[in-house]
Amino acid sequence: MGVTNSNKELSTAQIGCGDSFQIRLSLSAEPDIVNNPTDIVLILDRSGSMSGSAIANLKSGAKAFIDIIDESTDGTQDGQIGSGSRIGIVSFATTATQDTQLITSVDDLKTAVDALSAGGNTNHADAFTKANALFDPASNNAKVMVMFTDGVTTAGGDPAAVAAAAKAQGVIIYVIGLSGNGGIDEQALREWASDPDSAYVAITPDDAELEDLFEDLARNITKPGATNIEIIDKVSPCFRITGVSAPTKGTASLVDANTVRWNMDELGVTQSEGAVLEFTVQHIGSCSGTVEVNESVTYSDDENNVVDFPNPELTVDCGVVVIPENCPDPIALTVDGCEDSIEFDAGELGLESLGRIVQLDVTLRDVCPNKRVALAVLLNEVDDEGNEYKRGMKTVTVPAHTSSSCRDVTVRCIKFVLPESLDLSGTPDSMCDTRNLRARFIANYIDNDFDCCEVVL
Repeated sequence: MGVTNSNKELSTAQIGCGDSFQIRLSLSAEPDIVNNPTDIVLILDRSGSMSGSAIANLKSGAKAFIDIIDESTDGTQDGQIGSGSRIGIVSFATTATQDTQLITSVDDLKTAVDALSAGGNTNHADAFTKANALFDPASNNAKVMVMFTDGVTTAGGDPAAVAAAAKAQGVIIYVIGLSGNGGIDEQALREWASDPDSAYVAITPDDAELEDLFEDLARNITKPGATNIEIIDKVSPCFRITGVSAPTKGTASLVDANTVRWNMDELGVTQSEGAVLEFTVQHIGSCSGTVEVNESVTYSDDENNVVDFPNPELTVDCGVVVIPENCPDPIALTVDGCEDSIEFDAGELGLESLGRIVQLDVTLRDVCPNKRVALAVLLNEVDDEGNEYKRGMKTVTVPAHTSSSCRDVTVRCIKFVLPESLDLSGTPDSMCDTRNLRARFIANYIDNDFDCCEVVL
């Protein structure tokens, strides 16, 4: 069947500056469908949330899947699935229906798919039960279920128990989830699927991608496993790889601080098989916010399987930073090559950045969420007797943060201009004198939930 699934997962969705996390690569493959006849049951969700474009795209995806299996089993799209393989259709809403038995007629399969209409609740347990009942226990064919769903279980019993029983009988379960139609329980999908679950589960938020997902799965199912596999994963320059665990199959090694190479002689050549590689990555550099983890992931094997790994994103939290003043806009000017001097009118300039500039940072401790803060900064210059002279005041509105609890907030780049004519050192207008300064900070919440009581005398 070739490579049937690939995935890349992160151990966490958010880290702090300089923190580490784990990356998990997984790959699954199965033998050639021509030499290893396979019974496949398509389990298709037709609940009410599938109305509109979702069920239309599902039908296109299921029929494309059937066409690919048809051609792959006997070399041509002749309307008959060959080489001993068969496909059955089970659809489900409040209850499940065996829309066909395990058959080889492409027209009958497509007719059953086209007849689907959306309505009702979502009963995954009955769907697995009806699908498993299609398999002949006496058959030597490989047994595969492809479950598609767009919602959580709202009717029937526990689908995990039914799926587990099917897997215990040797059934391989793939799960395709549509997350943009009201929500799915991703953990449940992983529990239903074969192991490693990361290699047997595909989730998309867009029903327009369903046809591509079904086509990719069908093409991989029809290929003869994979041999001489090489995966090269290069992470973003925002990160570095600090450790590589031994994979469950094959060998892995560091190419450089950002790149790991994973090699396997074969996978899924004689039986359904999965493999996993985990490695540890640390955040470095100045990038923060939502960051893509991949720089690139390349895959190759002797069977030319087409394999795409996802590009997961990670939130890097480097703290709350507020910059209340922007740097001055630059003024462009050009000096011609043969001119000894140039005169240029820079225009008007406001009264700032004349003389020395003092730039202050301050951290406000334990600022509660959703409350703005008013911050005042007073700067004085001190003479030799300790007398203070006012040099400036700044007031800043610090925006509210939205963290779940109180946290420190850093306010940076509070700038004061110190004209040299005010130098108290005794030699004004000299840029080389030492000047002694004192800064005071005052801060209070702007937002509060206090209302003064009305007093009646």
